[in-house]
Amino acid sequence: MKKIAAYAMSLLVFIASCKKDDYETGVRSPDPKQLLERVPGRNVIAYVTHYGTQIPDPAFVTHINYAFAEIYVQGGVYQKFKLQGAEARFQKIVDLKKLNPDLKISISFINAAENADNVKDGGFSAIAKSGADRKKFAQDCKAFLEKWNIDGVDMDWEFPGMSFSGMPFDVAVDVENHVLLMKELRETLGSKYLLTYAGYCLNKQAVTGGYRYIDIQAVDPYVDFVNIMSYDLDESPRHHSALRAPGAYSDCERAVNTYLNAGVAPEKLVLGIPFYGRRAFSGSETAINYNKIILLDRSVYKIDNWDEAASVPYVTKNGQFWCGYDNAKSIGVKAGWMLGKSMKGMMFWDYDGDDSQGTLRRAVWQSVMKK
Repeated sequence: MKKIAAYAMSLLVFIASCKKDDYETGVRSPDPKQLLERVPGRNVIAYVTHYGTQIPDPAFVTHINYAFAEIYVQGGVYQKFKLQGAEARFQKIVDLKKLNPDLKISISFINAAENADNVKDGGFSAIAKSGADRKKFAQDCKAFLEKWNIDGVDMDWEFPGMSFSGMPFDVAVDVENHVLLMKELRETLGSKYLLTYAGYCLNKQAVTGGYRYIDIQAVDPYVDFVNIMSYDLDESPRHHSALRAPGAYSDCERAVNTYLNAGVAPEKLVLGIPFYGRRAFSGSETAINYNKIILLDRSVYKIDNWDEAASVPYVTKNGQFWCGYDNAKSIGVKAGWMLGKSMKGMMFWDYDGDDSQGTLRRAVWQSVMKK
C-alpha cells in the first residue's frame, strides 16, 4: 500500500507540474523551481537594501540595485561617498556574481545623510553646481565599480528642485545641474558601465523661481534605462500602484506615458512594482510589506480584493478600503501590458518584502520572461 500511495502521489505531483503558469488569473505552478529562460534584452531588477536580511536568489533577477550609498559634503564641497550599513552585507550581494556571472549589480545613490558620521550639508544639489565636484564624484564612482568589480551606477535623487529627506535644494538650478551630473557620469563611466536612475511619474515642472523633478528628455541620451517608480502614486483610500486609476494622483499608465511623450524609447523603460502596500504617507500606519499583508488577521482584514478597473488588489479592514498593493495576479496583468508596449522589463522595491515562497519575485520573472 505504501508503494502504491507513493506512486499515486508522484503521479499527482507530475501532473500538477505540467500545469501552465497563468499569472493573469493568479494561478501559479506548484513547482517554484521551474523558471522560464531569460528572454534576451528583458530585465528583472531587484532593489536590495543594506538593512535587509535576505540574500537574493540570483536565478530570479537579471540586475540588482544595492540601496544605498550616500555622498558627504562639507562646506558645500564634495568630499566622498560611503555605503550605508555594513560593508559585509554589500560583499554578500557582490558575491552573488559567482553564482550567476551574468548578474549585473549597480550601486544606488540616495540624496540623504543617514550615516551617523554624515551631515545634511548640500547633498546632490551642492555637488551638481560644481564642475570639479561633478567630475570628482564621477571618478570616485568609477573607482568604486572597478574595486568591487560591479556593473553600474543608479541615481536616486528625489528630486532636483525639492527634497523628501531634508537635504538642501535649489529650484533655480537643480534640474539643469542634474543633467550636467548625469552627463559627467556617462562621460567618465563610458559604455562599459550602466547608468540608470529612479524616475518619477512627472516630467520637470515649472515652480516659482525655477523647476523641480527631472528633465526626462535632456537626461535620456546619457542613461541606459529608467527605473520608473510606478508606486507611491497615492494613498488610501486610493490605490498607490494601479495600472489605471483616473481618480488617483497618478498610475502606471500615466507614469509610463510621461516618458514616452518625452521621446524616451519604450525599450529604455522599466516598470516599478512595489512589494508592499501603501496605507498613507504619514502617521503610524504608512506601509506594510507583502509578507505581512498575507498574515493579517482575517477576522479583521480581507486581502486579495480585486479592483477590475485598476487591475490591482487591495486590503479592506472591517469592510473599508485599507491599503492597495500588488500580488501575483496584478503583476501578470501589468507585465502583459508592459510587454505590449515593448518596454524593457520590471523592477521591484524591495526584495525583502516578498514572502518566504518567493511568490512575487517569481511572478515578476515568469511574467516578464513569458514569450
